Amino acid sequence: MNKISKGFLALVFLAAFSMNAQDREMALGVSDTTASTNKVKLDGIAAVIGDYVILESDIDKTLIDLKTQGASTEDITRCGLLGKLMEDRLYAHQAVQDSLLVSDEMVNAQSDRQIQQLVSQVGSIEKVLKFYKKPDMESFRSELFEINKLRMLSEKMQGKIIEDIEVTPEEVRQFFFNIPEDERPVFGAELEIAQIVKQPKVPEEEKQKVINLLKGIKQDVDENGASFNVKAIVYSQDPGSQSRGGLYTMTKETQFVKEFKDVAFSLQEGEVSEPFETTFGFHIIYVEKVRGQERDVRHILRIPEIPQSSIDEAVRELDSIRQHVMDGKYTFAEAALNFSDEKETKYDGGLLRNPINFDSKFELTKMDPTLYNQVRNIKDGEISRPIREDDPRGGAPKFKIMKITNRYDEHKADFAKDYLKIQELALREKQFKAIKEWMAEHIEDTYIHVNADNRNCDFANNWVKE
Repeated sequence: MNKISKGFLALVFLAAFSMNAQDREMALGVSDTTASTNKVKLDGIAAVIGDYVILESDIDKTLIDLKTQGASTEDITRCGLLGKLMEDRLYAHQAVQDSLLVSDEMVNAQSDRQIQQLVSQVGSIEKVLKFYKKPDMESFRSELFEINKLRMLSEKMQGKIIEDIEVTPEEVRQFFFNIPEDERPVFGAELEIAQIVKQPKVPEEEKQKVINLLKGIKQDVDENGASFNVKAIVYSQDPGSQSRGGLYTMTKETQFVKEFKDVAFSLQEGEVSEPFETTFGFHIIYVEKVRGQERDVRHILRIPEIPQSSIDEAVRELDSIRQHVMDGKYTFAEAALNFSDEKETKYDGGLLRNPINFDSKFELTKMDPTLYNQVRNIKDGEISRPIREDDPRGGAPKFKIMKITNRYDEHKADFAKDYLKIQELALREKQFKAIKEWMAEHIEDTYIHVNADNRNCDFANNWVKE
């Protein structure tokens, strides 16, 4: 159980198409004492929203899922859960009415990514099917398809509602100054961080060794009928697919790097590619099966060895750059522009951008743990010694020196200093109001039936029509 990520469990379970509650409890080792004591009618209809039916068992399953994830359920009620399930289905129902459709290819691609993630976590597809009490891959895929279809339709509708909403500077000003001074938000301590990156160089002879190995594998498959599956298990250095013989199921929407997709979709069924390079290393691809826009491919990844001499050279270069900056020969920003190998930051003085909002500030309490550990001991005005950073996706390591360019202490919101954050809060409030207005309007226009047992719920929305 602990090998499967909680985030994925939430995605798989929070929908109306999962296994029945009794099977799930057995699978997860969780018992719903409330259900057994009160004899909840598991197959009763709780509500109908347009074309969607919500069963009483869906509410029970959602509650079990939250407990499984370790979430506190003390303040969560059945009525509250039912209201959330109804909201999701109203979004999905209206998305279909408005022709905001998602293609089967996109849904299948998402399901494939989830299956690959699960397999990498537990070791084999057989273990995944056993865990979820599914007799075969077809039934598991079918269930995932329905779950993802509903979720993606709901997300698409919500995105459509708020996509054109913006806030003017005057709206931001009014939002902020309408908050009583003693109730204004407090922003945590923040840092601005810059870095200079050097990527150790791979000698051409090491690249050629890898290319020659991959060419030999291709030749053995093409000329001698060797199994690409077995070759991938033996030779591939891709931790995400090696145990599956390099297998990925993909469409053009699947999130692979461009070079990989370009090669995968240029091949015919049964064809093996020539070696090609991506940021991860060198690959060959074998197209095993083509099904319309979807295809099963196997690949072998080989990462050229980086000799210690290249690593030592990258570290020496960073040490030299660091010393020149400390001596005042050039600024950190000038050094980043002239010497950093990281294109995303070098033209901005090496300044890192927060992936959440693309701001230059990182709040300490919300910072990625890896980044926090890299900068937590750097004092103001200091430049770190070279830091090694391994690629979590299996690529080559890189080295960097880092500097904290600005530090902001915890403080009560200031309109001038924190304008971007206040603007974001104002936008969220405006989006929330738009969602509420949309919800009220479409509840009136949509067929909705709430079972008599649930009509006394104190819903946040007016689901029970007079």
